Amino acid sequence: MTTRGATAACEPLGNPICGITRGEFAAFQRFIQNEAGIFLSDAKKALLVGRLTRRLRDLGLATFGSYLDRVREDEGERVRMIDRICTNETQFFREARQFAFLEERLIPSWTSAADAGLRPRRVRAWSAACSTGEEPYSVAMVLLHHLPPAAGWQVEILASDLSTRALEQAAAGLWPVDRSSPIPVRYLKQFMLRGVGPEAGRMAAGSAIRSAVRFQRLNLVDETCALEAGFDVVFCRNVLIYFRPETKARVLQRLTGCLAAGGHLFLGHAECVTGLASGVCNVGPNVYTRVEDGAGRVSSRRSARR
Repeated sequence: MTTRGATAACEPLGNPICGITRGEFAAFQRFIQNEAGIFLSDAKKALLVGRLTRRLRDLGLATFGSYLDRVREDEGERVRMIDRICTNETQFFREARQFAFLEERLIPSWTSAADAGLRPRRVRAWSAACSTGEEPYSVAMVLLHHLPPAAGWQVEILASDLSTRALEQAAAGLWPVDRSSPIPVRYLKQFMLRGVGPEAGRMAAGSAIRSAVRFQRLNLVDETCALEAGFDVVFCRNVLIYFRPETKARVLQRLTGCLAAGGHLFLGHAECVTGLASGVCNVGPNVYTRVEDGAGRVSSRRSARR
């Protein structure tokens, strides 16, 4: 069988699914980039096929072209496809230097300002690509430990992701207990629960951090999707690496626009804003803050790496 000049070999058993053609893969590349901002290089063709083949079989479809037609017409299927191609790699307290910056630099400055009556005892954080929840719960542990409700503090954390499957896992707040090793012992004892009986070998987020985090599906590249503002910290780590420069610039503009005055943006260790965003400067290990003029407006100063 030949389609658009490329030979497509079919599987001999079960519901036969034809291999993806060059034209079909190119169409998926364009569609996924437009929909999710994710650019799949040619080297990712096997990944795409591997993650979608079972879905084609479940739907009784024989070609990737027919599946793409289905995705274009069916919003629910579009969400399921994105779920399957997203890579949800994460861990608790990932990139420890950034959590040290949060503990040693930001929290003391917030408490000093609150004690002086210069800011309310309220902190808002956003984990903009929360995956299966390890990041927002890590942030919650740090903030609630140092800024407890008993001292009058209110901690609010928005956790969002493009993948509904990852969000379901995050909201469940359950992990194998062997995922606990990066969690500092004082936080592990204070905020996490160890499973017993049928739940042995698992751990769960305790009620204190659960109550601080709310989950929402958000598409960072969809400019019709309204984003909240006024966040003291925004974590968006290891997301920009999947975007092309023009998409990175748009997303960075949206993220920095969500920061409160003096707010901070945390990016992944391989990411930076140089040449892509204005009005921000580097103040820590891939941590950026907005630069404002005396009138409280974002400055046009370009970001600089330290």
